[in-house]
Amino acid sequence: MTPALAIEGVSFAYVRDRRALDGISLTVPRGSFTALLGPNGAGKTTLMALTTRLFHAREGRIIVCGLDLARHACAALARMGVVFQRPTLDEDLSVRQNLRYAAALHGLDRARTRERMQAVLARLGIEALEPRVVRTLSGGERRRVELARALMHEPELLVLDEPTVGLDIDSRRAIVEHVHDLCRRDGVAVLWTTHLIDEIEPGDRVVVLHRGRVRAQGTLEEILSCTQTSSLAQAYAKLTAD
Repeated sequence: MTPALAIEGVSFAYVRDRRALDGISLTVPRGSFTALLGPNGAGKTTLMALTTRLFHAREGRIIVCGLDLARHACAALARMGVVFQRPTLDEDLSVRQNLRYAAALHGLDRARTRERMQAVLARLGIEALEPRVVRTLSGGERRRVELARALMHEPELLVLDEPTVGLDIDSRRAIVEHVHDLCRRDGVAVLWTTHLIDEIEPGDRVVVLHRGRVRAQGTLEEILSCTQTSSLAQAYAKLTAD
């Protein structure tokens, strides 16, 4: 089956001779939770910017649900939902208005917008937030709204760039559980970037990124086997040691 995301030999440099990414290749199978794990400065956010078309990958290819992102950008991005590391909700609008705006960008009509809004808010347990102005929400509530917005058009691939940064323990755990549930129940493929090992659960795929290169990828068992370690923490420390 065609993966939800295939990154093939992608390199990128902000300045000449200093590559932020160096020949990155990885896949996100459909219905999988794939954690892109790496320390700060590993290149995770750069890779997310390329995957979401904020930057253009001049070397290598990015394939979204079988569509080359460089050649079919609009069709590929329509199959993707994104939660960026930095908050992107309009704080002066209500939750309802933010979701309606996202739906309009994806061409949903009024009836479908209302149907999807009710579904995603209920799924995330935040129906009561619909009339609230975003600036009155807590950090955890805002993150759930951003996730709801990313799901309005029923994407096949969900890309989240360190979505739990700045959240308290309970809010962080709730977001992690919600996204894993989307994979299990709805078959949504997820690329989740993080530097926190405890956000990864048994059965997840793991890609370890360090200094712009993929150091290992596969199931937890495969990562432990290739590093000859007994825990992900040990494997991660070994793979990211300078």
